[in-house]
Amino acid sequence: MLHQILSALIEVATLQNLLIMTAGIWGGVIVGAIPGMTGTMAVTLALPFTFYMQPVPSILLLVALYKGSTYGGSVSAILIKTPGTASAACTALDGYPLAQQGKAGKALNMALYSSVIGDFVSNISLIFFAAPLALLALKVGPPEYFMLMLFALTTVAGVSGGSLLLGLISGGLGLLLATVGEDMYGSFRFAFTNDMQSGLAIAPVLIGLFALPELIKLIVLRAAHHEETAKLGDQKVTRTEFISSLRTILKGSVIGSIMGAIPGIGPSAAAFFSYGEAQRSSKNGKNFGKGELEGIAASESANNGACGATMIPLLALGVPGDVITGVMLGAFMIQGLTPGPLLFQTNIHEVYMLLIGMLVSSVLLFFAGKVTMRMFSYVSHIPQTLLTPLVLLLCLFGIFSISSSMFDVAVLLGMGLVGFGMFLLNIPAAPFLIAFILGPMLEENLRRALAISRGDPSVLLSSPITWIFSVLIIFVIAITVRREILKIKDRKAVAA
Repeated sequence: MLHQILSALIEVATLQNLLIMTAGIWGGVIVGAIPGMTGTMAVTLALPFTFYMQPVPSILLLVALYKGSTYGGSVSAILIKTPGTASAACTALDGYPLAQQGKAGKALNMALYSSVIGDFVSNISLIFFAAPLALLALKVGPPEYFMLMLFALTTVAGVSGGSLLLGLISGGLGLLLATVGEDMYGSFRFAFTNDMQSGLAIAPVLIGLFALPELIKLIVLRAAHHEETAKLGDQKVTRTEFISSLRTILKGSVIGSIMGAIPGIGPSAAAFFSYGEAQRSSKNGKNFGKGELEGIAASESANNGACGATMIPLLALGVPGDVITGVMLGAFMIQGLTPGPLLFQTNIHEVYMLLIGMLVSSVLLFFAGKVTMRMFSYVSHIPQTLLTPLVLLLCLFGIFSISSSMFDVAVLLGMGLVGFGMFLLNIPAAPFLIAFILGPMLEENLRRALAISRGDPSVLLSSPITWIFSVLIIFVIAITVRREILKIKDRKAVAA
């Protein structure tokens, strides 16, 4: 076995493979930083170029693009509050306020460190726990999925700002818009036009909700940012700051690895789940959403931790963990490799090469992030009068390029107005986004669970996993209610 590992290491450590992975990482970071240009698009566009490559280098290129794009989404989320990917939306909650405080460099560095550690932990979990985690994923059915999504939705309380009621209203609106389109039984809801029958895409809703309100504020309210707003400022994350966030990073990495191993969950849900958990357990929980480094650490470690973990069900079972690994499944088949249990018997040498290459790509991600961080820092030197139309054009181009749909552009602009209205009414946007992303998974798994049990709701508490999540949900609700009661008492004491 040691001889096979050394042989695989020698084959991976060639100049060609290192250049391929470096190009993939850098390309992914740049694509991920452009609003609307998702990792799925990057991997899909690169797929034809892999047809004439050797099997392992071709897969390593796609994996590098995936990892780079996941981190790249945090760059634009921090600098201009325009998440390049859905999984970076959590990063914008604390990253952009830090940028406004003149600490964009600190935020970008924490995002990079957390991404690299989360990615490395997920790769280690892929190496050592592929089979056990894959077996665990098989035991997670619709009832378990539903309780998991319901537990993740309790993060709405944590990101509701000063008012739980406004947070619940925002979350309810997100759940409502998540029902637009065709349901699992073929019925249409709120489908007023043909375009609405397929539902509202995540990208235009996400970018419209976060990016456009900032542009509208600049235009309508003439709220020009301070000079130090977008500058990198104090770039270094101090040793004390890193150590204080290390627990959150490791916890987020584990959460991302576990949730990434469950098919269908993906980096976005993992990031929100980790963010909510970090906010509940952190002594700085009250600062989340106002510019807290731990918030960035929780989000970025989880969404990058999910990247490597999505390969677990793909390699061990032949089941894609998300949309991007679904594309990779096609790449495997094209190269004559069939993912699943037999892959570890018939192509173990290629598996070793792939695993070693993924570990190497984690190191390359660190250096690529450092270089691109300085490159993107020049965004701070663009005058606001020029940056505003540039960001708007970038958003419009990015959204239209996804599906060449003017309807998606209209959704983008509509959500921009909705986001601006929410800003004027002091309604937080984060609960809306959480509910919008998790809503379809919540509904689909609830209906599947009830279909399996012929309408018996007791199926939602039919396994130890569902009981664990139900206890956690009750615990979080109890803490939230207690916190709100204490707030009310404090207000009465102040008024008296």
